[in-house]
Amino acid sequence: MSQTAPFLSPSETAARLGVSAKALRLYEQRGLVTPLRSAAGWRTYGPEQMARAADVAALRALGLSLAQVERVLDGKPADLDAALVSHEATLGTRIRALSDAAGRVRELRAELALGRMPQAGQLAKLVSGAGRPGIAFELPWPWGGESFALKTLAAITFIVGPLGSGKTRLALRLAETLPGAAFLDLDRAKDPESLRNRLAANPALAATIDEHLHWLAEEGATPSDALLALLVGLEAEGHGAIVVDMVEQGLDATTQAALIAHLRRRGPGARPLLLMTRSSAILDPADLGPDEAILFCPANHSPPFLVEPHPGARGYEAMATCLASPEVRARTEGVIAWRPSARA
Repeated sequence: MSQTAPFLSPSETAARLGVSAKALRLYEQRGLVTPLRSAAGWRTYGPEQMARAADVAALRALGLSLAQVERVLDGKPADLDAALVSHEATLGTRIRALSDAAGRVRELRAELALGRMPQAGQLAKLVSGAGRPGIAFELPWPWGGESFALKTLAAITFIVGPLGSGKTRLALRLAETLPGAAFLDLDRAKDPESLRNRLAANPALAATIDEHLHWLAEEGATPSDALLALLVGLEAEGHGAIVVDMVEQGLDATTQAALIAHLRRRGPGARPLLLMTRSSAILDPADLGPDEAILFCPANHSPPFLVEPHPGARGYEAMATCLASPEVRARTEGVIAWRPSARA
């Protein structure tokens, strides 16, 4: 092997690219990247394969579907131009936020020059930024009324816990407490005809949903009433967070993977999502983004807490045992925990 042009293993390649090993395998399965084979038959990546994989990862970061990535790499620029327009708008939003922050710094310095100290809370707001507001409340049953707080909401917060841990009650309380929040329950797909009538009466909403469905189909998702109901619910009126009960409900494995990729491509101004899940296709800790969080509800009804996405972190192993493959989730859908009463 050349020292100037090293050949890397898949795990080394994924780490160098800043993607998960699962994402790299997906690129390979879709034929977007073709690794070399060592003499022993192991997959390996040389400079050309690394450059190709880096382009794929960059296009995915811009929000392109797998099919769109393939078209761009084949020399068709339409999808790339649209993605760059969206990325430019995102950068503009960040620039304006930084400009506003710089303006607040100048104002504080001007006040200091006049001998006036900042008012209470101004410095904390300056350091933390505007961000998404946090939340604080007393926990409902089955907890004992302990105080619970999140300093700020992530773009996506996954709510995980074993059966009977109280995660549904926590999700409901979050939806009740967060200003302008919406709650999507498990019955969201019970009346598909009503959903279609709603779309027929709202052309703008119908166009948005069609656009989402097209992207998801190119990602490999299977159209269904469950997927339609979820997408419509995610476009609910309001400005607050959206809390979803078992986001994987009624979706097959490929659709779940496509869905979470779709939700991760939303812009910085999108409404925060709190997603209850027990599916490893929806939540793979190795894929957790910088503006995502895992909120775990322990089985012993200790207060929920945020779990860092790496083995050895507090609660990681317990959280990981709650996640099952989509196939297992499908077999156990609707199963509830039951404990027989003790005999006298």
